[in-house]
Amino acid sequence: MAAEKMAVTRETFEQVILPVYAPAQFVPVKGKGSRVWDQQGKEYIDFSGGIAVTALGHCHPALVETLKAQGETLWHTSNVFTNEPALRLASKLIAATFADRVFFANSGAEANEAAFKLARYYASTRHSPYKSKIIAFHNAFHGRTLFTVTVGGQPKYSDGFGPKPADIVHVPYNDLAAVKAVIDDHTCAIVVEPIQGEGGVMPASQEFIQGLRALCDEHNALLVFDEVQSGMGRCGKLFAYEDYGVKPDILTTAKALGGGFPVSAMLTTQDIASVMAPGVHGTTYGGNPLACAIAETALDIINSDEVLKGVEVRRQQFVDALQAIDSKLDVFSEIRGKGLLLGAVLKPQYAGKARDVLNAAAEQGVMVLNAGTDVIRFAPSLIIEPTDIVEGMARFARALESVLAE
Repeated sequence: MAAEKMAVTRETFEQVILPVYAPAQFVPVKGKGSRVWDQQGKEYIDFSGGIAVTALGHCHPALVETLKAQGETLWHTSNVFTNEPALRLASKLIAATFADRVFFANSGAEANEAAFKLARYYASTRHSPYKSKIIAFHNAFHGRTLFTVTVGGQPKYSDGFGPKPADIVHVPYNDLAAVKAVIDDHTCAIVVEPIQGEGGVMPASQEFIQGLRALCDEHNALLVFDEVQSGMGRCGKLFAYEDYGVKPDILTTAKALGGGFPVSAMLTTQDIASVMAPGVHGTTYGGNPLACAIAETALDIINSDEVLKGVEVRRQQFVDALQAIDSKLDVFSEIRGKGLLLGAVLKPQYAGKARDVLNAAAEQGVMVLNAGTDVIRFAPSLIIEPTDIVEGMARFARALESVLAE
């Protein structure tokens, strides 16, 4: 007999959850496509995508079917063994990218932790144990482990936890001259997001990314792309690196990879992978057959002309709607980003009000994100219905009006 469900409310959060989040006042209980309903039955249009995670919307029927089928077959094996879903998913990721080898984990932070460890291990093994410097960028975000928050370069996330991993240098994003000033033969890697998501939805320039590739080649350093947020179709290509005309040495992906089911991957070349050996790195749940089966289905759907070409069509609808709102309210200084990772930057007179806009949007029945205090971020389903965009933007406009009227 199934256990009876305990009644819980938003107030329960304050009693039982570690206070590291500040969730909205409503509790979602059901989702379908780009619509979500809370405990009171109120409907919301989801422009947040679980922070770029639910790339195929909520409860996509193909993902649900895969979950049910695999759930009745094999949930878990340790990495003492392998399993068919992991092998199929890895093979498909390799076929679709620059990579020759894949490592599976459970979150973007774990994929990035593996990437940074691999970069240092490769440099130590192939070059010198002193070749350990990692160059990263201000306002970056790479996860919440101590290593990844330190590479992330935002002290608000890394201060207070004791000594930080050493030999990590931060410079301004999109500033190639700043990178040239600090790179040397002790550098093992440059770590970069093609688009800084948490850092304000800031895209890298073509010249910047190509310049990083050239500097890495010159100094025998690895170029690591964090595509946890920008990858899996989010920018109109399967991965954003394809838009820049360069190939990274290591790439990380998570979020949309499982369409909402926790899974991540680190991709690299055969040469770099060859320095690793059994026991050098590992994880309990990475390559879990349930996660990999769902991710394989998500990859098959996302990596299709229909979905990828549709991203640009939907992006234009979002941009047109935001521009129309701005022409009426004069609230944005810039609309930036790529594909369906968009940031609407609030004008200086509205600085610091991004969270107010997010809360007002929820009141109006639309879920959006902030990226810092001054940017409203949109990361909806890649297959969101055009009618949902129209209705969601109407609700978003009313939310902005209510904030401006305060």
